[in-house]
Amino acid sequence: MKPILPAALFLLPMLTAAVAPSEGAQPAEGRKLAKATFAGGCFWCMEAPFDKIPGVVSVTSGYTGGHKKNPTYQEVSSGSTGHAEAVQVVYDPAAVSYKKLLDVFWHNIDPTVKDRQFCDVGTQYRTAIFYQDEEQRRLAEESRAGLERSKPFKEKIVTEIVPAQEFYPAEEYHQKYYQKNPLRYQYYRAGCGRDARLKQVWGN
Repeated sequence: MKPILPAALFLLPMLTAAVAPSEGAQPAEGRKLAKATFAGGCFWCMEAPFDKIPGVVSVTSGYTGGHKKNPTYQEVSSGSTGHAEAVQVVYDPAAVSYKKLLDVFWHNIDPTVKDRQFCDVGTQYRTAIFYQDEEQRRLAEESRAGLERSKPFKEKIVTEIVPAQEFYPAEEYHQKYYQKNPLRYQYYRAGCGRDARLKQVWGN
């Protein structure tokens, strides 16, 4: 649920911009790519930060961590499938490290709240790191432990670190929403209080 305005206002096309590919550098031919999966509340708001990173090849909005195959947005939004809105990041490990992706993830969420991000409430908006292998698990746990020691906020970090499950890409109208509908995206982001809360949690 995105309660700032009726869902139809966001989902019906009104202002459409050309959708550019990820701004990150493309991998050298033959170089092996890797995947990273993060849940940080509304997936519209998690695409842009990763798209900007050199070495990121693509960012896809979708659903993971649930029990129903091929869920729809309406099903996930109801909270009945167990999925979280998430982004799957395909990246070139030779150009950008998983540690860097973790840092971007942490600084774009509020890790102190359970089953909620900003104005969006429900298990589908929980924060989580879905690790693909043991190395990602180790790095994710190290990054969370490091934040617990150095965090600028008092609250406990409640973000989950769990094994990756099947990732289902969201419907096409969700992909690159921030580029397709920039005005409504910015209105939603501001109305949801996302940037104000991120500044409050992390500072400048």
